[in-house]
Amino acid sequence: MRKILISSIVALSLMQSASFAKTYAEVNGKPITEKDVAALMRSLPGVAFEQLPEDAKGQIINQAVERRLLIDQAKKDKIQSSKEYKEALANVEEELALEVWTRKQIEKIKVTDSEISQFYNQNKSKFIQPEMVKASHILVSSESDAKAIIADLKKTGKNASARLNAIIREKMQNGSAKDGGNLGYFAKNQMVPEFSNAAFKLNKGAYTTTPVKTQFGYHVILVEDKKSSGTLALNDIKGQIEQNLKIKKLQENIKKEGESLRKKAKVEIFK
Repeated sequence: MRKILISSIVALSLMQSASFAKTYAEVNGKPITEKDVAALMRSLPGVAFEQLPEDAKGQIINQAVERRLLIDQAKKDKIQSSKEYKEALANVEEELALEVWTRKQIEKIKVTDSEISQFYNQNKSKFIQPEMVKASHILVSSESDAKAIIADLKKTGKNASARLNAIIREKMQNGSAKDGGNLGYFAKNQMVPEFSNAAFKLNKGAYTTTPVKTQFGYHVILVEDKKSSGTLALNDIKGQIEQNLKIKKLQENIKKEGESLRKKAKVEIFK
């Protein structure tokens, strides 16, 4: 029961994660939405699509396009009429019933503002955000390429950010860059030490004036924004706290429901 419950909650969090309104592409007139992207992001737990570099986002979207084409081809081949498909569908039917039932249970759960505030005040130590940096970078194979990029940026003055983005697009298209794009916000321990040390030393709007060497190659880094370490405001994490409290109540409710149903049922355990 415990294993099933954990499985249900994981699936539930995926089902509840978004309205899937955003469209990233179209395939033969069919939209590629957040739902299609979410299906692929499940293989990257703890990673948010919006925090990925632009080239990585593009790869995920292209994978979603190919996935949609393969699904459509499977339907054209009438896979749903096959014996294997029907057997697989029967195997997941009960699990799906439990997942949908669990979703409906959490929809009934209410969490008050006072419960959210109480949880926040009692757990402030859990909501401390480390110092964060928002940066763009480009990764090239040689130190000379990185130095050429830096020299180009020096000519642009205050427009360094726009110029770096243009260079990233150019070099990614012609294949002379290994990687590049906006990395979003990250903490110091989320990147390799050489990269983090260089990025966190920069002021907002500044870029590295010497190439940063890591195990991956040579980077040019531009810091777009910085956030000091501090406790997150309640309004910033209210939705997250509410969802966590709902899941906690759901676990308690399902445990009680399971115990109640067991008392009414005839259960035999065979050894």
